Amino acid sequence: MAATSTDDGWRTAMAPVLLVALGDLVEDVVVWVDGPVRHATDNPARVTRTRGGSAANVAVLARAQVPTRFLGRVGDDALGHALVAGLASAGVDARVQTAGRTGSIVVLVDDTGERTMFPDRAASAELADVPTDWLDGATVLHAPAYCFAAEPFAGTAVALLREARSRGALTSIDAASVDLLQTIGAARAHALLADLAPDLLFANAAEAAVLALTPADLAGTTLVVKDGAGPVRVAPAGGTPFTVEVPPVDGVRDTTGAGDAFAAGCLAALLAGGASPADPVALAAAVRAGTALAATVLRQPGATLPAPTSTGAH
Repeated sequence: MAATSTDDGWRTAMAPVLLVALGDLVEDVVVWVDGPVRHATDNPARVTRTRGGSAANVAVLARAQVPTRFLGRVGDDALGHALVAGLASAGVDARVQTAGRTGSIVVLVDDTGERTMFPDRAASAELADVPTDWLDGATVLHAPAYCFAAEPFAGTAVALLREARSRGALTSIDAASVDLLQTIGAARAHALLADLAPDLLFANAAEAAVLALTPADLAGTTLVVKDGAGPVRVAPAGGTPFTVEVPPVDGVRDTTGAGDAFAAGCLAALLAGGASPADPVALAAAVRAGTALAATVLRQPGATLPAPTSTGAH
């Protein structure tokens, strides 16, 4: 439970929580290869088609813990309608525009589990003129930095994050992609983050290196930096930085969506506990919840949870 704003900008446990994720809903075409890619010839592989899009992944993966809503745009085509239906079947409140062609991302995953992505965001990048009532009830608005890649989505995302903040909601941004940050440019990214002043900023070590942020750069923002199997570095807003160890995970096959799962688990834990995103005790517990959820998606294609194991007699 969460609710009304308090003097520290957070809220007390008086109203239902709602995690709102803004961003892409696309199809991931996940290609598992067993060795180095050989150019100009065949490369036997396992190919899986699944839901993709960082924000959509967060909405689905957090849904087991807290109510979630997704905001985005898909094509007016069979694929887009199927993806939206998939969100609904997962219990996500999907608010989407439909026009144009639904996007896809080819995800090439090597035998170490590392992925290389070829995105075609298509309709996802065209989100615009979003009704502000899509934010009704939001306790947190989470936006991957992909939202800022190009107009008109970039302006839409900035307006929605400002609107959410004006309503007393928590805001969260995921740095999302080294290539994206390099394309945007560190100076522009710094200015954008300083302007939006999110309560939480998620990044991996490579993204954090591109941003070259220090806690002093974003005084009101809690910075959470992942580093694969290494400790997570946390710099609470106005507090003392600390680290959280990551338990080892055996059998890693696909890191696609692990960062989305981490953000989903972390945000859901904070919301379910009604804790401030600057509270170091709550943050440490939330980071552990994020790493636990991320570990569950590392053995199957894409940001999907393993199928439940049947225990009944047949």
